[in-house]
Amino acid sequence: MKQFFKRGLILLPLSLVLFLSGCSQMAVFDPKGPVAQTQSDLIIYSIILMLFIVVVVFVPFGYFVYKYRDTNPNRKESDYEPHMHGNTMIEIVWTIIPFVIVVALSIPTVNTLFELEKPPESTDSATEDTEEEPLVVHATAADWKWFFSYPEEDIETVNYLHIPTDRPIEFKLSSADSMAAMWIPQLGGQKYNMAGMENTLYLQADEEGVYDGRNSNFNGEGFTKHTFEVYAESEEDYDAWVEETQNEAPELSQEEYDELLEPGLTTEAEYSSTHLEWVDHGTNDGRDYAVNRHYDLYGELMHLYSDHEAEDFMDEENEEDHESH
Repeated sequence: MKQFFKRGLILLPLSLVLFLSGCSQMAVFDPKGPVAQTQSDLIIYSIILMLFIVVVVFVPFGYFVYKYRDTNPNRKESDYEPHMHGNTMIEIVWTIIPFVIVVALSIPTVNTLFELEKPPESTDSATEDTEEEPLVVHATAADWKWFFSYPEEDIETVNYLHIPTDRPIEFKLSSADSMAAMWIPQLGGQKYNMAGMENTLYLQADEEGVYDGRNSNFNGEGFTKHTFEVYAESEEDYDAWVEETQNEAPELSQEEYDELLEPGLTTEAEYSSTHLEWVDHGTNDGRDYAVNRHYDLYGELMHLYSDHEAEDFMDEENEEDHESH
């Protein structure tokens, strides 16, 4: 039994390596912009520092446990002093070491936090001498959909957005109802969307592609489906999309926007005007706009199932009705 247990302990690290090797690369470690790259570097630095601390602690720990074990044939009585009282030098050392560790983690973290509160500098050599102003996008969360308003272009999208590459994006974050958090892992970390106030988040994409975005703050039944897609494209393609949307998409009326704000899921859509014309949920005046219109719906269970889940739910309901009769 002991031999079997020892063999199991030996195989445990190997099995862990094989298990992790089957995992795809995490999005936060596959940055596609300067903000995500800075945050990824900070995470890797922190992991390496903490692994170094683990090694420094556990290697001497293992050595002392082995050397001073009770079954050591070379152990002497003088090796063990149960009545030792204090050691000034050791106490100074183990007080200074945690302080150094905290400083080593705090300085780069604080520097990064301040750095990310301003637009990232473009890495595109073509725009190196003439930095572009950030593109302003109002990102409004609602139960359970996303509204992206482009005030300069006077267009609005639902559950997706287009952004140009190599240009900073200044997101104005707010919420029409419950608290959410906008997160695009490959472009940067999350920030909170709250009703009646506005947060600013700077992101930038350096590579063209389609990136997944989502709400990272639990907000009820539709949380898992509170997602969107980000289309990062060249400046020319972005301008073409803006022109097409302005010319072909319908205008967003206040009545249609009120319907979209009803708690529930909706599909992607685009409009040639924005809801900012009559309400800004990031201000105190717009705090309770959605709640005043749909107050009764927020207390209802929406039964937001996928098609397969909906079929199972209906089967269960039919079985219960059959049994009751």
